[in-house]
Amino acid sequence: MKSISFSVDVLDVVRLIPYGRVTTYGAIAAYLGSKRSSRTVGWILNSTKGISDVPAHRVVNRNGLLTGKRHFKSFTTMSKLLIDEGVNVENDLVVDFKQLFWDPNLALSLTSW
Repeated sequence: MKSISFSVDVLDVVRLIPYGRVTTYGAIAAYLGSKRSSRTVGWILNSTKGISDVPAHRVVNRNGLLTGKRHFKSFTTMSKLLIDEGVNVENDLVVDFKQLFWDPNLALSLTSW
């Protein structure tokens, strides 16, 4: 089981994902030094219901699939939020995923936040 500080760190990283960009559960886990904890990242994000400053809709699986959609108000909420940010989503898949992918390992250094 991960610590409370890991949960706080996950939420802090998710808050840094730029508008109109997406990242993955695995990229967040790897950035935080726990690359085998992508499922834990997902469970942490699932617990953010109602926390408006955590853009959990910007986190998808390694293929760009909206696997977390069932944890939102409706099955279409996650895609609607991404579409509202200019992200093209078709059949629950982020179109141009590779171009929209935000890698915290490249964008951040652990000392920058």
